[in-house]
Amino acid sequence: MENTVRVGRAKISDAQQIHELVNSFADKGEMLPRALSEIYENLRDFFVIRDDKNQVVGCVALHIHWADLAEIKSLAVNEENWTQGLGSLLVEACLNEAKELGIPTVFCFSYKPSFFEKHNFQRVNKMELPRKVWSECYRCPKFPNCDEIALIYYVEPNDRCR
Repeated sequence: MENTVRVGRAKISDAQQIHELVNSFADKGEMLPRALSEIYENLRDFFVIRDDKNQVVGCVALHIHWADLAEIKSLAVNEENWTQGLGSLLVEACLNEAKELGIPTVFCFSYKPSFFEKHNFQRVNKMELPRKVWSECYRCPKFPNCDEIALIYYVEPNDRCR
């Protein structure tokens, strides 16, 4: 990894690497798998971190559900880079974009809630979230017995860009 780590927008050339990275964790049951077609269709949702060889070592998506709600999805960092704070940089990129867009609430589902709690997310009962957020759940092998933790982040109204 270079000394200067930057989060950038995903490009078409990143889609295959995002697919492989996300599905490497999905294969272990740690996140929902993503079809390559789904990554292409939602590429504008994705942020990535590339290494000095231009390889994707981390990714995340911020998906807008409604005027007041967005979801952090597909947060994945190569295991070799876990201790470098890349996951935090990716989450911060999503939260900053939510603030810029004026989205007051960001949520996620996670098997690692303590990571998100470090970023001021709070645990919530899944059933408190609008049903719309469950649109992908039928594809999960654990459906309908979801064991992920729902977390929510409330964007400060004073932090919103105007």
